[in-house]
Amino acid sequence: MSFAAFTLKKHLLNGHVVLARRRDSPRSTKVWGPSPRNQVHEFRLRGPDDVDEEVADWLREAYAVGQQKHLASRGDKTK
Repeated sequence: MSFAAFTLKKHLLNGHVVLARRRDSPRSTKVWGPSPRNQVHEFRLRGPDDVDEEVADWLREAYAVGQQKHLASRGDKTK
């Protein structure tokens, strides 16, 4: 399952992560949900200083969603 994507522009990086919950941040440009367990969080990074602990935390959480660990934590024993 895809958990993140990035598009490099001339002076910025557009990206999104897929989380199992809505996570509010003023840095999100858009949050939308294709399903209750998949909330897409779009964001924009303008430089290396924008990659901080918050962004790292989004990626850690999204990677776990990509591995579908959020399903096992809800009692899904199919994996």
